[in-house]
Amino acid sequence: MLLSGGAGSRLWPVSNAGVPKPFLPLVDGRSTFDATLQTVADQAVFADPLIVARREHRHLIEAALSEAGATGTLLLEPEAMGTAAAIAAAANWAAARDPETLILVLATDHLIRDGQAFPASVAAARPAAEAGQIVVFGIAPSGPETSYGYIRPGAPDGNAPSPVAGFIDKPDADRARRLIEERCLWNSGNLLMQAATAIAETARHAPATAEAAAAAVRGASQSDDVVELAREPFLGAGPISFDHAVLEKTDRAAVVTAGFDWADVGTWASVWAASDRDAAGNAATGEVALVDTTGSLVRTDGPLVGVVGMSDTVVVAANNAVLVVPRARADEVRKLAGALAEVESKLLGGHARHYRPWGYYQSLDVGATHQVKRIVVNPGARLSLQKHRHRAEHWTVVAGTAEVTIDESVRIVGENESVFIPLGAVHRAANPGDVPAMIIEVQYGDYLGEDDIVRIQDDYGR
Repeated sequence: MLLSGGAGSRLWPVSNAGVPKPFLPLVDGRSTFDATLQTVADQAVFADPLIVARREHRHLIEAALSEAGATGTLLLEPEAMGTAAAIAAAANWAAARDPETLILVLATDHLIRDGQAFPASVAAARPAAEAGQIVVFGIAPSGPETSYGYIRPGAPDGNAPSPVAGFIDKPDADRARRLIEERCLWNSGNLLMQAATAIAETARHAPATAEAAAAAVRGASQSDDVVELAREPFLGAGPISFDHAVLEKTDRAAVVTAGFDWADVGTWASVWAASDRDAAGNAATGEVALVDTTGSLVRTDGPLVGVVGMSDTVVVAANNAVLVVPRARADEVRKLAGALAEVESKLLGGHARHYRPWGYYQSLDVGATHQVKRIVVNPGARLSLQKHRHRAEHWTVVAGTAEVTIDESVRIVGENESVFIPLGAVHRAANPGDVPAMIIEVQYGDYLGEDDIVRIQDDYGR
């Protein structure tokens, strides 16, 4: 099962509520969700994934699966309740098909790069998991990392995974160094266990969560490969992690030292560590110019960024915002994201990209009586049929081709062509081509909020 969530507050200004961090192209130009799909792509070893995610992220997952040529089942949460509820729900869904089935729990905001060593590590964990243990993949530390939890292995039993003697939450730097000297491992949070084991241990240590997850699965609705968990019972699960609810209390935890290259891509420092770097230790993305700069991560999604005389620094220009922070303090970005939330909300949701089943839109400029947006429509997709009560719009196609409906009129609009949509006109844009269509939308009116939209039909053409 793949856990797809994470607010990504430490990855501001790239992350936003509509796009969880697994779907951000952070390393090597692709997302960690795509990388995780590749990790479990060998159907001789792994079954099709069961993906647990928020309901509003369904279109992101379906688009990613389609692009990867992969298939899977979506288990959709009405709201995020933490990994304990997510894993318990997935275990109940799997156990209804086979209680002894093994579930491999992977976080899709992690990066696993060694495709051969990963199946070997899973194979090493399998006998213990089949015997009823919860096997955690421990990572040999490369340094005193303070943003990871640690595992203290117990006495080994031959070649079998070691029992867990204890879990240590994120330590300070001095304690992290001592833990490494004591041969402790990083806790990757990735697990292998039987579905029945997950259910039994959750019921034993977090009975309210277990009962709520089971009821949410029993009351779920299903259409093809999409399962929507029942809302009311699921909300009773409580927001708690599987680590705190079960792992730290169970006597059935074991640890295997993973042989694969692993990283939790949760901060800009970890993005830097996972990225290709030049001879000066810099990882640069976009239009970037560096002078006398070392050990730094510099990224931009548009404006040219120049950096002079900096060391071990993060500079990110994205979504009309700029972040500058020492790489060693990248974990503190979450504090900044929280402080800026109120400011961003005043800008009609800020300038972040907002992904939809048909593509995405992004606000480029906002004034008292106008807003400029970039709208990108995926090939074969279309927006909802809608009208507005308080504004008119002007659409200019700058890439690809759009099929534009305005009341009874339907016309093809090519690059460098425009159409005007009067206030109150029923309209939609569709992309009949095989490349993304990009539209610049200029809104005019006395109210530009999203609730000005009157949706008439929400068939997105996919």
